Amino acid sequence: MTYIDTFREAEDLVTPGMSACQGCGAEMLLRRVLKIAGNNTIIGIPPGCMAGAGVIGWDTSSGVKIPIHIPLLDNTASLLTGVTNLYQRRGREDVNIIAFAGDGATADCGFQSLSGAAERGEKMLYICYDNEGYMNTGYQRSSTSSLGSKTSTTPVGMVEKGKKQHQKYLPLIMMMHSVDYMATASPSNMADFAKKIEKGLKASKRGFAYIHLFSPCPTGWGYASDMSIAIAKNAVKSNIFPLIEYENGKLTLKDNKNPMTVSEFAKGIKKYKHLSDEAIHELQNMADYRMRTLQKLAEV
Repeated sequence: MTYIDTFREAEDLVTPGMSACQGCGAEMLLRRVLKIAGNNTIIGIPPGCMAGAGVIGWDTSSGVKIPIHIPLLDNTASLLTGVTNLYQRRGREDVNIIAFAGDGATADCGFQSLSGAAERGEKMLYICYDNEGYMNTGYQRSSTSSLGSKTSTTPVGMVEKGKKQHQKYLPLIMMMHSVDYMATASPSNMADFAKKIEKGLKASKRGFAYIHLFSPCPTGWGYASDMSIAIAKNAVKSNIFPLIEYENGKLTLKDNKNPMTVSEFAKGIKKYKHLSDEAIHELQNMADYRMRTLQKLAEV
């Protein structure tokens, strides 16, 4: 069965009534992850866009059709450590244990529990949907927000010009935990996305698996709601979001021979509208540096 067959025929485990913003990347990703994982799944979704929209929805009929835990913002991996160990003791290795958490609950508040679970090799698939900010509460900056991002806590004015720091690159940090599997994926490449989710689920039966998803946000970033997939595609083309995979101790990546410029990627996205040529150049240098680093690691 191809990924197209899976997406067409598998039951949608997110019920009607989704209250996410129009064009939300995270909603589409959550639906596709659960179509691949199937009914024999327990999911943990901490406070954030998908806890509020994907689980609660507009009324009591909205939510997901599988068991779900809503942990605190900072303990998703800890909570699921208890769940996965319980099922192992009961001999239920067949149950998929999945975290579906935003970047705030992953790279910031929840990083301590995430790092601990990864280092111990707890059997779960931890998925981060990265929209580069705390979108559910009005778009505050997170450590994965890119340089120059205009957010409610990194405003743009006469003096301040958005976020002053480069984003934390979590995929490599997780790889350095020697996890069983690590990958990045984008909604613009569903064949690659489906393959990596399947691999992550298989790896989670052996130990800790981590997948970092690019999740563009039309409301927070400021672009037309029908442009989410195009922006995700351009993020990959420009090396803003490289597609990488780590398994069996080896890193591989999709190498763009003729990458799009960061300047082209940023066009039409309001959170970058204020950026000077110098700031764009700095973002370009970081994208180039990251790709060179990944290429060197892939050669080892």
